[in-house]
Amino acid sequence: MPQNNEVKKFFTTCVEENMPSLYAVALRLTRNSSDAEDLVAEAVIKAWSVIDTLNESDRFRPWIFRILHNRFISDYRKKSIRPVETSYDELADDNDKEQVAKLLVHQPNEFLNWWANPEHEFTNKLLGDDLMAAIESLPEVFRITVLLINVEGLSYDETAEALNVSPGTVRSRMNRGRTLLQKALWQHAKDAQLI
Repeated sequence: MPQNNEVKKFFTTCVEENMPSLYAVALRLTRNSSDAEDLVAEAVIKAWSVIDTLNESDRFRPWIFRILHNRFISDYRKKSIRPVETSYDELADDNDKEQVAKLLVHQPNEFLNWWANPEHEFTNKLLGDDLMAAIESLPEVFRITVLLINVEGLSYDETAEALNVSPGTVRSRMNRGRTLLQKALWQHAKDAQLI
C-alpha cells in the first residue's frame, strides 16, 4: 500500500528529530559504531514498513525505541554478536561527559543529590567518566532502562512501551539500576577519598 506524502513527511521529521538519540542508545547497546549504525538503519526501515501500526502520532518516540530494542534483541543477542567494546572517550565529547555527570541529579535518592551541589561541579566533571563506566557496566536490562529514562528523557510509561514491559517492571529495573549505580559510585568516591 503506497504511503501518502503527509505520512512520509511526518515519518521523516520524527526520524530526523530522534536520530541522535536512536544512535546513542544503539551505540550503548551494541558497543560498536558500525553495528550501531546498522541497528538504527534496520530499525528505521522496520519502522517505515510498519508505520500503519502507529496509532497515536505523539507516541512516535517510544514506538521507534521499541522497534530499535526489538531489532537489537533479534539481530544481535540471538546471533550472540558481541563486538569489541568502544571506550567512552570515543563515544562522547566533553560536553556529553559533563551532562552524564549530572544525569541522575534529579533522582530522589539522597546520595545522588550531592551531585547537584554547585560546590561539586568540578568533581562532577571528573566523575563523568566514572558514571558513564558505571552505566556501561550495568546488565543490559538495567542499562537500557536507565538510558531511556535518564539520558533520553522518556517517561516510565513510554519506556515500558518501548521495552514492551509493564510500567511496574520499568520502575523495578530503574530502582535496581540506581542501586547498582549508587554502589559503584559510592565505592569510587570512597576510593578517591571524596567521602
